[in-house]
Parts: sequence; structure tokens; C-alpha cells
Amino acid sequence: MSLVKVFDAPCGAEITGVDLSKSISEQVVSEIREAWLEHHVLVFRNQRLEAGDLERFTLYFGEFGEDPFFRSIQGHKHIAAIRRTASETTPLFAENWHTDWSFQAKPPIGTCLYSLKIPPVGGDTLFSNQHEAYRNLPSTLRDQVKNLTAIHSASSAYSLDGVYSDKHSKNLGRSMDIVVSEDALATQNHPLIRPHTETGKLAIYSTAGYIQGFVGLDPSESKPLLEALYAHQGSSQFVYVHKWEPEMLVLWDNRSVLHKATGGYDGYERLLYRMTISERL
Repeated sequence: MSLVKVFDAPCGAEITGVDLSKSISEQVVSEIREAWLEHHVLVFRNQRLEAGDLERFTLYFGEFGEDPFFRSIQGHKHIAAIRRTASETTPLFAENWHTDWSFQAKPPIGTCLYSLKIPPVGGDTLFSNQHEAYRNLPSTLRDQVKNLTAIHSASSAYSLDGVYSDKHSKNLGRSMDIVVSEDALATQNHPLIRPHTETGKLAIYSTAGYIQGFVGLDPSESKPLLEALYAHQGSSQFVYVHKWEPEMLVLWDNRSVLHKATGGYDGYERLLYRMTISERL
């Protein structure tokens, strides 16, 4: 079976000894899933994969997720390109802490990201362990937020006036194929502190940019709580810094970690393929 190499970090492990360009057995899938649930972020190095291989790997862990605000790559409706050209000057995509598509009724349980073109500098992805963030919540803040329900929406990002809209001149020339829509105005409520759907472990389910506030609280009450939460959740004591290499596949658990992009690679092209995983019905 594959070997699990645990990182000296709050989350993350590398899986070796498995070739994802070929089908893998149910036993190996089960062992990878066990490692995923324990370590939250899994890294597979030196994987030369085609789009079909990525789709097959995604379906080992659930169903395809819905990606409402990205256009897919040609011929593969469940794969989106996370792209930035060498000459691009638009604001960095996904540079705030978030869990993917938390504004959906059933957000994706996982995300896969596969690297095709990686710059020689910069472009790290940060992951923050939200089980640990919950366990280490200051008691006063814990008492304030433990029973709250958050109101999630994609409006600030993907509405017709959102930060990724071409109505903002700074977005002109963005290479990512982002779709803005009035559908982004919809809201969805989720408990702020919620159990993992498989392990039952509690985590903070809060995401910068997608939470508008809390049910039953005025904006003046919600804002300071959100600011305190975000400062705590992104603390370095919970964070694994992932450094990319070409032909690397990373699988993470949206139920237990937040993630964010970083820059520092101006003048270089960067291209990754992204798939989301929905829980099986």
C-alpha cells in the first residue's frame, strides 16, 4: 500500500507509492480516505495525469461538485482552470481564507487541485486546520459564537457588482474564466460550529468574503465577531504552507480546513486544474 508521510505541520501528509494515472483498488482508496480524514490535506507528488485521471480520482471520494461561477475546460464539465498569465496584473484570485462554495446548500466536502505550470517562486497555498482553531478558541469568544448560524452568500465575489466582475476596471484582462451572475445574491445558512460529516469532530465553518452576518444579530454585532474569528482562524499555529511542484495533486477537506492563495510570482504563468467533491447521496 501507499506510504503516509505526515508533515511537521498542523495538517497535511504526503501519500507515496501510488500511481493515480491508473485505477486503484477499493482498499487503497479506503486507506487514502482514512489518511484524508486524519490529516485533512493530502499531497501526491510526481503524478502525470490527464483530465480523465483527475475525474476518476475525484469520484473515488464522492460525486462531482457543482462549480456555478467557473466555466469548465473544454470537454470536461467538472474541471476548472485556475490560471494566471505571466503578464496579468489583476488582483490575485482567492487570496482570503475560505472553504469552497460555502454558500451552497450542500457545499463540497473536498477539493482537488492539480498543477500543470508552476512558477519558480511564490504561489504557495495556505491551509488552516479548523478543528485546532475550534479547540483553541478563547473561552469568551467560544461562548459568543458556539450557537450562531452564519448567513453565507456569493454576492460579494460573484454578483454582477462583485469583486470579480468586469465592471471593475482592475479585473479587465483576467485570464480565469469566471462567471458572474445574479444567482450569487442567494443566501444559505450554516451553523458556525459544526461537526464533520464523517468524523463528528467539531470545526469552525467560517469563510472570509462569503459570510454576510449571523442569524438574529445586527451587522454592528456580527462584524466584530467575524473580525475576531478571522484573526484567530488564520493564526500561524494552525497553518500548513504548501509549496507547489509541477505534476502534483493536492486533495483537501473543506469540512476541516480553510485555504487561501498567495502571490509573489509576477511575470510567470501559473496553471492548475480544480475539481470539487460532493458528498454521495
